[in-house]
Amino acid sequence: MNDAAKTAPAAGRKPVPRGIARSGPAILSYGFRPFFLLAALFALLSMIAWIGALALGWGIGGDYGALNWHAHELLFGYASAALAGFMLTAIPNWTGRLPVSGLPLLGLVTLWLLGRVAMAVPLFGLPVSALVDAAFLPLLAIIAGIEIVAGKNWKNLKILAGLTALSFANLAFHASVIFNGAAMEASRAAVGIYIMLIVVVGGRIVPSFTRNWLVRRGETRLPAPFGRFDTVAIVGLLAALILWVALRDGLPTALGALAAAALQALRLLRWRGWRTVDEPILLALHIGYGFVALGMLAVACAALGWIADASALHVLTVGAIGGMTFAVMTRASLGHTGRTIVASGPTSMGYLCLLLAAVLRPFAELIPTQYHTLLGLAGTCWIVAFAIFVVEYGPMLMSRRNKAD
Repeated sequence: MNDAAKTAPAAGRKPVPRGIARSGPAILSYGFRPFFLLAALFALLSMIAWIGALALGWGIGGDYGALNWHAHELLFGYASAALAGFMLTAIPNWTGRLPVSGLPLLGLVTLWLLGRVAMAVPLFGLPVSALVDAAFLPLLAIIAGIEIVAGKNWKNLKILAGLTALSFANLAFHASVIFNGAAMEASRAAVGIYIMLIVVVGGRIVPSFTRNWLVRRGETRLPAPFGRFDTVAIVGLLAALILWVALRDGLPTALGALAAAALQALRLLRWRGWRTVDEPILLALHIGYGFVALGMLAVACAALGWIADASALHVLTVGAIGGMTFAVMTRASLGHTGRTIVASGPTSMGYLCLLLAAVLRPFAELIPTQYHTLLGLAGTCWIVAFAIFVVEYGPMLMSRRNKAD
């Protein structure tokens, strides 16, 4: 049984047709197809460009600055594409409405691509490039809002709030770079919003998929259902992230982050992830979520001056955001093309490479004498992971293989 079946609409609601635009290319038949493939391609190409900027002085990003470009494109290039692929595929299941496909999907993909080109080579000046890039997330939010409201799927309005917040964070990032030359507060705000989306959406899918898998194995001890503890954990994390964005350093930030880390770790333990050790495609979701707790612990350490801010930031970006999006993209690509949801050898290697990248990158600031070596190793692991995705999943995302798609 694939994830599409597991998340089928409730009784009485018509099932969502798959691959609406059958007269055009398969890649435009559903949102996850172009956006997951482009996210992976961009993840590896942008990392190559970033390594080139560091090692060879490539002028990526022009006047925007290579460092600002790198930070922005991880959050609003790669992560926004992965988020778009997930949203455009999940919303039809939530609402029972038809998915965006064909020419409308092509328009949305084109807008994202224009943003990447404008940010890499801002030929018409930073304000113009910023406006081109900033148009994508609001349009995605409008599309999501129309579908959620039309489908009367009110419980998912919080996802729309997240998309709207990301749109403003992107604008703030651009404004900060243009007027101040850096965007640390906006960068932390964007990371915080993505982390909140992970704990909200991940808090739904990770225990659900785990429960289904354990039931099929005859297990009787299952993940704890959503309850008051989960609400406390989510609210506690939100408070800690607000402190981190507003204050960054100091005892209040450290205490808030430490409490949030403990709550998220306990929440994850309640989902019995250790029972999935022989199912990599499920274990990867638990590991990705685990980096939320590790990241908040790192934030607490950074707030006290024990580690560099960049180390804490990369635990959250590479580990939590990168790890969770990669795990979701592999699982959803298999499930929504009618394939068996089992990680192949190459996919498992991709999970391992991304885990190594998430572990190695924060140590670059902790061991200054090995900074470039660790940076290069982490970047290489990241590139290999997404190259594996492109090679293995690219063909299935671009072709129709069965009636389930």
